[in-house]
Amino acid sequence: MTASFTRRSLLSLAGVAGIGVAVAACSRADDASSGATTRAADGPSGASPGPSSSGSSSARPAATAVEPAQVPLAGGVTVTVTGTGLAAVQGVTVGGVAARDVQASATTVTFTAPHQAMYTAGSADVALFTSAIEPSPSVNRSSDGNGSAANDGQAGATQDQATATPTPTAAPVPDASTAVATTSVAYAALTDVDRQLEYAMRYWADYNLAEYGTMNPIGGDCANYVSQTLIARGWEQRDDWYSRSGGAQHSATWTYCPAMDPWMTANAATFGLTRRSLDERSKVKVGDIVFYDWNDNRSPDHVTIVSEVFTEPDGTVRIKSASHNQDGPYRDLDEMITVQHPGGTAWFHTFDA
Repeated sequence: MTASFTRRSLLSLAGVAGIGVAVAACSRADDASSGATTRAADGPSGASPGPSSSGSSSARPAATAVEPAQVPLAGGVTVTVTGTGLAAVQGVTVGGVAARDVQASATTVTFTAPHQAMYTAGSADVALFTSAIEPSPSVNRSSDGNGSAANDGQAGATQDQATATPTPTAAPVPDASTAVATTSVAYAALTDVDRQLEYAMRYWADYNLAEYGTMNPIGGDCANYVSQTLIARGWEQRDDWYSRSGGAQHSATWTYCPAMDPWMTANAATFGLTRRSLDERSKVKVGDIVFYDWNDNRSPDHVTIVSEVFTEPDGTVRIKSASHNQDGPYRDLDEMITVQHPGGTAWFHTFDA
């Protein structure tokens, strides 16, 4: 009887030890690659771990590498996260913004990187979720100043009268703390368009007065601002397009919409531009130039730089842009020519490459 009790006790103790080992194994959060910036993350409370690449149901989802590690501010590139247990991933956020085109297998997740919300360089968390996340059409800003015509190229208006505060519009996304795995990428100004929009977002509200001054006292600063973004894109000043001495000396083509528009048309081949009608909005890209005619008299009253292009569920192509007069980073084109200036129209100068 003593021997039987001893055997049962030993078996019981062994079973308890086995359970302890299994719990310890499930609780490990060691990164697969020492020193890597990628990492595993605790999933939502009660969530079961995803399958591993070997088919084991006990492996926790983990991200061990990301390629490329650096992406353009304008996004649009395919990113691949490599790891284990990733087959259940259905949604991805980058810097809190939902990514598109998410595809997952046991060892990889691919997605299209969104543009950085304000075209600012820096690290961004990549969070992987087991639930799908519907990308918001617009990354994070609505049209600012909706319904107001203040300082849209109107003579005599000032910067202070024009400034409006944009409001968030992105659909709620899950907090990164509920992700099943996380890693990171670095947004950087890698292209001419990146540098153009980086400048546009830096100075849409805080004017670069030291270098270019402001044209608001003499009719409006919209063309001056657009010209500055083109310099940031890589254009160089010319004898027929220039601003000097903090804006004290400048050409009409630099600061005056009715002079800038035909000048761009005349030099389209030099700059790689194509003039397009409002009906050709599907060919418009971030960094392109928009001219507006408020009273449809074929003479432009306003000009902006495209900061976002997206397609609504019904197929409508929406265009937002950064501007002075009004000052804003994501102003909606259709609101501008219907709500703010009923009866207005617009056209584009798009970059061929």
